[in-house]
Amino acid sequence: MATNYDLIIKGGTVIDGTGAPGRIADVGIVGDRVVTVGTCDADAARVIDATGKLVTPGFVDIHTHLDAQLAWDPIGTVSCWHGVTTAVMGNCGVTFAPCKPEDRTQLAEMMESVEDIPATAILDGLPWDWQSYGEYLDSYERMPKGINVGGMVGHCSVRVAVMGDRAIDQHHADADDIAKMCDLVEESLRGGALGFSTSRTYLHQTPDGREVPGTWAAPEELLAIGEVMGRLGKGIFECAVDNDRQLHGLVGTPDRTVIEREVEWMKELSIRTGRPVTFGFVQNRSDPSAWQYWLELVAAANADGAQIHPQTTSRGIGVLFGIANRTPFDNCSREWRALRDLRWTEKLEKLADPATKARLVADVEATPSKLDLSAIYRLDPSRVDYERDDSETLIAHAERRGVPPAEAFIDMAIETEGRGLWNYPFLNFEFDAVEAKLRHPDVVLGIGDAGAHVGQIQDASQTTYFLTRWVRDSGAWPVEEGIKMMTSEGADLFGLNDRGRLVEGAYADVNVIDFDHLELHAPEYVYDFPNGAGRYIQKASGYDVTVVNGEVFMEGGEHQGPLAGRVLRA
Repeated sequence: MATNYDLIIKGGTVIDGTGAPGRIADVGIVGDRVVTVGTCDADAARVIDATGKLVTPGFVDIHTHLDAQLAWDPIGTVSCWHGVTTAVMGNCGVTFAPCKPEDRTQLAEMMESVEDIPATAILDGLPWDWQSYGEYLDSYERMPKGINVGGMVGHCSVRVAVMGDRAIDQHHADADDIAKMCDLVEESLRGGALGFSTSRTYLHQTPDGREVPGTWAAPEELLAIGEVMGRLGKGIFECAVDNDRQLHGLVGTPDRTVIEREVEWMKELSIRTGRPVTFGFVQNRSDPSAWQYWLELVAAANADGAQIHPQTTSRGIGVLFGIANRTPFDNCSREWRALRDLRWTEKLEKLADPATKARLVADVEATPSKLDLSAIYRLDPSRVDYERDDSETLIAHAERRGVPPAEAFIDMAIETEGRGLWNYPFLNFEFDAVEAKLRHPDVVLGIGDAGAHVGQIQDASQTTYFLTRWVRDSGAWPVEEGIKMMTSEGADLFGLNDRGRLVEGAYADVNVIDFDHLELHAPEYVYDFPNGAGRYIQKASGYDVTVVNGEVFMEGGEHQGPLAGRVLRA
């Protein structure tokens, strides 16, 4: 009997990404497309028994910084361990194209400064065989990759290409500069860019401490670039907004006129051009209720005809502390910071030495950490829980032990052979606020930052966290709605046709998930970047199979060989 299908996923509960009720069905795949969602009676080259499992579209991660990493890590870790089959790169204004040869080092160092991706790894790991954005995507077409990727063109690279050294600092672009930038953006969109991204937050700085290109751009510059997108009828405008001046060390009461100003230009851009706008949307500690004001203004703007979609996370955005890399006391003394440069065994030997330990504790007593140690809590590897637990804070552990916090930190590091980790959620730190934001009809799930802040943050696992914490364990969202939020909502926002839905005719990006046993593992620090650079990774169990463009990509958390990912162009 002839083989009618290349792959059949049989008897699972299909959650198709549209929000429709789940149903028991087979999924039949031929080549790179889903051809049947129903009953598959014919033969197949392979049949996967999905009885008792969820069968979903592959997840779409709309906010990553995998721009460099995929060149040396073609399966796209950490994303591939969490059901992601499509990733959007080029967020926050930092990209590697367009790029003149003489600007390569500057863009690589800027990416390191903003996103904590080692510049040496970027310079050594990428082929740099492009100048235009279209040529950059062509280069990515030639790279083997396990997941689908698309990207936006970044304001930093566009401004540097046009303005050179004037791109940085508070230099306003003149009419000629803006015209040249618009030409580059148009060339990039025609070359396949999914949109344009910029950064307006003072947190994003160049290696010498100046704000990245575009931070100080006037509204007329942003609107002119938006009008290019409107004229072409394609692309999304993404922004790391100026969230709160107090966040950057300025004194006084929180200045909510900044919020009004940011929403106003986004509203005007979207209404004038007809294009969607998205921005990173978080709760910060300097004005914990400001997120509500953001949503009020966004809702009003959208009621007037704008298309503004804030994106937020499924948990707090937290810095990870441990002796593997950064500690809460690096700001207290040079000796604490020097631990980073030692090998693992050397760190443990130093901490176990009574004299060294005494000096480290004394340094903290003399110059206390600038961080709120009562907001730093232990991540229990046996139960990875990102919600605040007052009994697990560093202060609580120190009090129970009857020692200073620095000493408790050292003792617990030794007890865990250096693998113990602490989490400091500095953004989106209240779970009630996270839930309220995710429930808002204009908000989308994003800012996982896969590939970025690799030595500080590991939030690329938020798809798994959302499915376990918010969907399965608390029942806050039905599974159909939860899957939709991670698939078709992001795909539609970025114009990724035939992705994010498990329907006949769609590309065959599929997850088979053992939902009852889906589990997030503890982060761990590894040294697998070029030149032996380190980073945090985080795995999961429960993803039985992940299919990309019709080929079995991951099975049981292990890569199966195929690298069927594609570049997705506008």
